[in-house]
Amino acid sequence: MQSPLPVRDGVNATRLRLPDEGPWETALDYMMHRWGHIDPQGIEDRFDAGEIVGEAGIALDRSTPMQDHTFIWYYRTLPPETRIPVELNILHQDDHLLVVDKPHFLPTTPGGTYIQESALVRLRNQLGLPDLIPMHRLDRMTAGILLLSTNPETRGKYQVLFERRQVQKEYECVSAAEPAPGHPAVDFPVVVRNRMTKSRSYLLAEVVDGEPNAETRIERLHTFDGSGAPGVDGGPHRRALYRLEPHSGKTHQLRVHMASLGLGIVNDAFYPELLDKAPDNYAKPLQLLARGIRFVDPISGSPVEYRSRLELSEAR
Repeated sequence: MQSPLPVRDGVNATRLRLPDEGPWETALDYMMHRWGHIDPQGIEDRFDAGEIVGEAGIALDRSTPMQDHTFIWYYRTLPPETRIPVELNILHQDDHLLVVDKPHFLPTTPGGTYIQESALVRLRNQLGLPDLIPMHRLDRMTAGILLLSTNPETRGKYQVLFERRQVQKEYECVSAAEPAPGHPAVDFPVVVRNRMTKSRSYLLAEVVDGEPNAETRIERLHTFDGSGAPGVDGGPHRRALYRLEPHSGKTHQLRVHMASLGLGIVNDAFYPELLDKAPDNYAKPLQLLARGIRFVDPISGSPVEYRSRLELSEAR
């Protein structure tokens, strides 16, 4: 459902569904029930200023009955945010697409404590493109190629490519050169298939019994002596650079599949073991990079490929 309010400061208006029944007579009563303990005067001021609207952009006032609208829209009061000390690099821009290198630590879209400090909002404000929408997502801790649609009229043509899995993605990661103790040796290249699930109430994705819904091809590119602690034999700590080609797009899929082989990605705070939450350490980003993406462009009909210019800091 399209918002009747335009994007403001790079952020979409918030949509709220009003309940079908309850003890509240007006939309104001319900909003006071939900958020009156936080900013009651601010809510009343927004109604008085006509900043809370219903379908077709009709402004609500303090007396608007709750049953007059199913959905209402309003602008949230944005809390101050500390700027994340990373930068986006634009790789390509045309009438339909924007391709950027997203750095580690920057979320793709607004959420939680990150609103202005998201790739989408930064780019909307920087480029003056309020209709900008990401075609896919990268985890906050993953860097690399990110595609965004700049044109609502052609957006659907690109969305279909992702829905039909006609987009090929390539990632790189750094991990140990050999599996952790207790895991069998791996004959590369290897294809990992299993069934994954993730609930919104739990941080980690889980592998469960059932028909596989996640698949990744993993290839070891080369090994090298990594920095840090020595290996189990006292010699250099051997690491390797891996190429990952996912054939599905489950949350945390690549991190889970690497960890399942006993090859947890360097600086991963989730897999194979969930570490205590700590402030972001910008000197130790997750060693996972979306290296490239390719597809047949639905507008030109020609094959295209976009490659990240970033490098993993520990891939040497």
